[in-house]
Amino acid sequence: MNVVNEWAFIGVFVAVAWIFPTLPIALAAFVSPRKPNAIKMQTYECGVETVGDTWVQFKVQYYIYGLVFLVFDVEMIFLFPWALAYNQLDFFAFGAGLLFIFLLTDALIYAWRKRALEWV
Repeated sequence: MNVVNEWAFIGVFVAVAWIFPTLPIALAAFVSPRKPNAIKMQTYECGVETVGDTWVQFKVQYYIYGLVFLVFDVEMIFLFPWALAYNQLDFFAFGAGLLFIFLLTDALIYAWRKRALEWV
């Protein structure tokens, strides 16, 4: 009987895992326009009609900036608790934190040398 209780949370997780993606899709179908026409299906930018071509190509470099920001933002999420527990860390945890910082610094230097961070 105890084994069933141990696996019950996995069953709940599987049920919720199906609900979370299904709920937004069902909600979008519920609130979508019932009788779409040309005006409702027209492309707009922030509620204003577009000026010029709607399909504008963005430079890939903007995405690289976003990815570099994301990497270093996630780095801060991992390093903040490590810095708070700095006085209580053993040698292995301290070394793991330094290795993490080294790898991220190495990635930053690599991106810098490849000129991925220059705004052109």
